Amino acid sequence: MTADALAAWVQVRNQIDWTSAAGQMPDPVEPIVDGLTTWCAEGRRSSDLARGHRLLAALAQSRADASCRRPLTCALLAEWQQLVLGMPEVQFRQGDAFAKDGRERYALTPHTQRDFEHCLRESADPQVPLASRAARVYLDVAFFHPFPDGNARLAMLTLAYVLELEGIRLDQVGPLQTTRYADDAAGAADLAALVFVLIRSTHQRATNFRH
Repeated sequence: MTADALAAWVQVRNQIDWTSAAGQMPDPVEPIVDGLTTWCAEGRRSSDLARGHRLLAALAQSRADASCRRPLTCALLAEWQQLVLGMPEVQFRQGDAFAKDGRERYALTPHTQRDFEHCLRESADPQVPLASRAARVYLDVAFFHPFPDGNARLAMLTLAYVLELEGIRLDQVGPLQTTRYADDAAGAADLAALVFVLIRSTHQRATNFRH
């Protein structure tokens, strides 16, 4: 049987020094271009127009939830995922999940959902830099793979939600769309550094534009 990539991710997650993986954030700033809205809108120009519309609806809902400062929970993600998939109800997966053409298997245990909820709560830990928290929860969604479908889109929304709570929006998200592997500790730390760079770059471009 394919090795349990989720177990590998949990081990990697606990090994990384998230407090030093990314720098401290600049002040909140409104970007010149809303990178996430642009990313969602690109789906409308694809062959599946409805997919893009659903993603924009989920983004709007996630930002409304951020304005109310709703805690990040599996139930909240399920609400977004209903919009992402256009389904009246979604539930936490009921068996092992697979990705990358079956090369990665995310096992399901009696504790998987509980452990995922714990990881979501850690996204609000003020002791960890914002970029690290956003990157880490992105990977949590990717590798816990909570729902049968649409987890990559949900991971992006979740990363953006953590930033949104701190008044941060990115002017580009394309660089985040790179294949990630559950056992790649260096890649996980690099993602935190990348999120930090994207935040800093967004801030610099917006500041320069307005001055």
